[in-house]
Amino acid sequence: MNYGKNLPPDLLYQNSLTLKEELEWFNQVLETRFRSYFQQDPPHFSIEDLPGPDISNHQSYYARMAAHYQMGPAERILLLLAMSAHICPQMLDIFFTQNQKYGRGFTEFGGLKGTQHGGFLPTGETAMFILAGNDLSLRFRYLQMFDPEHFFSKHRILWMDGERNSESYLSSPIVLNLEYLFFFTTGKQYTPPFSSEFPAMRIQTNMDWEDLILDEVIVEELRDILNWIRYNQLLMDSWNLRKVIKAGYKSLFYGPPGTGKTLTAALLGKTTGLDVFRVDLSKVVSKYIGETEKNLANIFDIAENKNWILFFDEADALFGKRTSTSDAKDRYANQEVAYLLQRIEDYTGVVILASNLKTNIDEAFARRFQSIIYFPMPRPEQRLKLWASAFSNIPLNANVNLEKIAEKYELTGGAIINVLRQCALIAIEKDPPEVNEKDIIYGIRKELKKEGKTI
Repeated sequence: MNYGKNLPPDLLYQNSLTLKEELEWFNQVLETRFRSYFQQDPPHFSIEDLPGPDISNHQSYYARMAAHYQMGPAERILLLLAMSAHICPQMLDIFFTQNQKYGRGFTEFGGLKGTQHGGFLPTGETAMFILAGNDLSLRFRYLQMFDPEHFFSKHRILWMDGERNSESYLSSPIVLNLEYLFFFTTGKQYTPPFSSEFPAMRIQTNMDWEDLILDEVIVEELRDILNWIRYNQLLMDSWNLRKVIKAGYKSLFYGPPGTGKTLTAALLGKTTGLDVFRVDLSKVVSKYIGETEKNLANIFDIAENKNWILFFDEADALFGKRTSTSDAKDRYANQEVAYLLQRIEDYTGVVILASNLKTNIDEAFARRFQSIIYFPMPRPEQRLKLWASAFSNIPLNANVNLEKIAEKYELTGGAIINVLRQCALIAIEKDPPEVNEKDIIYGIRKELKKEGKTI
């Protein structure tokens, strides 16, 4: 989206200026189409007779995008139609005009009524009515704007939701990518909220790399990921590697829970300035045929061209070994895995899968990872660093021997943080507030109990 770079500081004003002119023109187009269609003046209206305002010198995001794609009047009208339902829905109330002969709306207007939105929601049929009226040849020409190869669909700007295609192709609602809506209006990037449509949540951390105690071998492998993020554009374009290798980077993190896999993903994002989204696989995997693929498609479609890091935690649920195809259910499960494999391969950003055991992951996936990184249980000397880092700001009683505790109890960094939380809750009620060894042992006992272990 290079056309969005170097936008002026008064972006809100610039955006509103452009859209005000565009929407005034769009309203003229609507009124003229209705007058023409109902045999008023003009009798034969073409959108070419009512050219849009000159926005070539505007500095808004919308104007720059229009220039970048060399958008014609029809493309601008279609985009404004999709936008109007969001920013000035009353403009479309004209489509509620009743057909007196049949006591209902006009079929040729298309449109839908939303479950929450009280206004008119445009469909492909609505767009064809505005652009072509009853001219069949124009209708066929403008239909090409919904073609998968048109930049609207190709770059996920707007499209028709195809779920209604079994009824009529153009009865599908027009969907505007909310990312563009936010850029056209506020000039800010849209971050989708966690929902059934986007079952992923952005993860961040206040920690830094020094808080993550890792073997040097792991650090070196993580450096490869960082270097790919920093230099992939140079490698792919200037070095012309795009011919021989696919865009994107895929990595598998595996090892016991609490060893730093999620924190590492968050730190990769923090270091590079990229957003990291943790995908909730419990919301993705469905027992209903085709639903898992649909849920995955939503995630990858939204993430497309965003340069996000997608983090699939406990990935065994979806990326596990494929079953033998003994029945239809197995075949569909394997289709889901194959579909996911293809989407991951096509994704141009970074994908990280996390699993407790490497052997749980299907070999078809493993072969396609650029790196497979093992996060082991920390050794005693690493555990000491973790204990010392965690309790660095906590008043400790003189009887606490962290070296002895680190040597004796095999805990992960995540478990040590949980012990810290427990000890802080106990210490805060003391006078003076401090942590003694008994408190730490109590916290360790609680952590081990979760794993069915005892001291």
